Amino acid sequence: MQMQSGGLRRSKAFATEAGVSVWTLHLYDRLGLLRPAALSPSGYRLYGEAELERLEHILALRFVGLRLDQIKELLGGPEQPLIAALRMQREVIARQKQRLESALTLIEEAERALIAGASADRWKILRTVMEGFKMQNDWKWAQEYYSEAAREKIDERRRTVAPDVVEQGQRDWTILIAEVEAAVCAGIEPSGAQARALAHRWRDLVASFTRGDGEVERGLNRLWSDQTHWPKDFKRPWSDAADGFIKQAMGCDGNGAVDGD
Repeated sequence: MQMQSGGLRRSKAFATEAGVSVWTLHLYDRLGLLRPAALSPSGYRLYGEAELERLEHILALRFVGLRLDQIKELLGGPEQPLIAALRMQREVIARQKQRLESALTLIEEAERALIAGASADRWKILRTVMEGFKMQNDWKWAQEYYSEAAREKIDERRRTVAPDVVEQGQRDWTILIAEVEAAVCAGIEPSGAQARALAHRWRDLVASFTRGDGEVERGLNRLWSDQTHWPKDFKRPWSDAADGFIKQAMGCDGNGAVDGD
């Protein structure tokens, strides 16, 4: 460990000790969340015990689910930050509980319908609900592809976007992927008008997620191009043939880059 006068450590040694990345320290510095204790004569950031204690507070608040801007506000306020954080998380969990109770009601209705007459529509509803639960549990690995800044933005959207909007987006993707697969099976030319229309819809759905944010776009591209963190049983929701088709169609649609891949 590179020690400085007064027990201060350079960023790399301090980050290693604290279990974070140097990039995280630089981000926290830029946000005014964790300033270094001093700078060395050669310009290196130096951190001490007070900064380590503050970082532990930040990490604890991150663990209970707070955004960085919320943490900065809490650490600068008069109230004990952990108490305030737990109160905020209680409200989040209460909202989640309400959504789960709504989903439970939907499952019970689908179950009654299946028992009564095996309605195909009700079965689709049940399948949609269960796939939604599976998606929430199984896609945590995807966070590995995003920077902390990108994860903050995605988490914020999850908190603020209405559940029905999210559900509609999932339905739109399901329909679009099915149409792309059908176009491949039908031998549709990627340069044709139908293919370009599919490419345009694909790009619009990606844009609705990234909102033009470069950090989020880069994370999304890494997710679909790098299989390092993919679970062993995970399969991309569309086939290789559909992947090649939509890439070609996007190139013909006037954009060589394939958003979301």
